[in-house]
Amino acid sequence: MQDMLKTALIQTSLFWEDREANRNMLRQKIKQLDPDTDLVILPEMFTSGFTMTPEAVSEEMNGETLRWIKETAREFDIAITGSVVITEQDRFYNRLLFVHPEGTVEQYDKKHAFSLAGEDEVYDTGNDRLIVAYKGWKICPLICYDLRFPVWSRNTEDYDMLLYVANWPLPRISSWDILLQARAVENLCYCIGVNRVGEDHNGHQYPGHSAVYGVLGEQLAFSGKEETVYVTLDKQKITHYRKKLRFLDDRDDFELL
Repeated sequence: MQDMLKTALIQTSLFWEDREANRNMLRQKIKQLDPDTDLVILPEMFTSGFTMTPEAVSEEMNGETLRWIKETAREFDIAITGSVVITEQDRFYNRLLFVHPEGTVEQYDKKHAFSLAGEDEVYDTGNDRLIVAYKGWKICPLICYDLRFPVWSRNTEDYDMLLYVANWPLPRISSWDILLQARAVENLCYCIGVNRVGEDHNGHQYPGHSAVYGVLGEQLAFSGKEETVYVTLDKQKITHYRKKLRFLDDRDDFELL
């Protein structure tokens, strides 16, 4: 257990549907990280970009990308998370993988498929949230479009951090900025969003805006260019404000059906 958690947000452009090129590029970025980094966050679909042709890039769970993440996490003694396209029983999933330094793997399948782009037509969705326990922190990792749905993000487990990986495009980036801050405030937690930058094969522009917000909605980090952003999170600040501002005690009770 540790109160301070040093997190690296890798905001990067991606090679279109080229798993090997993206793995090689990301390895170089991870290799250059500060040695005291605890957690590395990669964008949504970090081996391919946000593609609606999953058959071109999908892998099984025991595929090369998961092996690469496990080897990299072990080599650099860090946890790594981000989403990739996974196939199981002839179905495709936009699946977030959270890999611990010792190789333990946890997974979350995106709940809300982005119907505007037809994601719901080619990807199956999940129904279970994931709460990761890592170095004494409780982390709730979600994916991109999930950000728009506050009920799904609601802090019913007293988690410390909400984490979103994304391919969020330029025309709607103001919504991304607003919603990340709102999720931090309403859940009295740190909220981290990691977006990509650059242009994809379909001509969509991605401006980054990866950011970290504190429990009061204060912006702790922000970037609009290709770079790795570091932020060290302090769990004592969560404890302090939750004792002082007991807003979560007044939250509505509900069950997800």
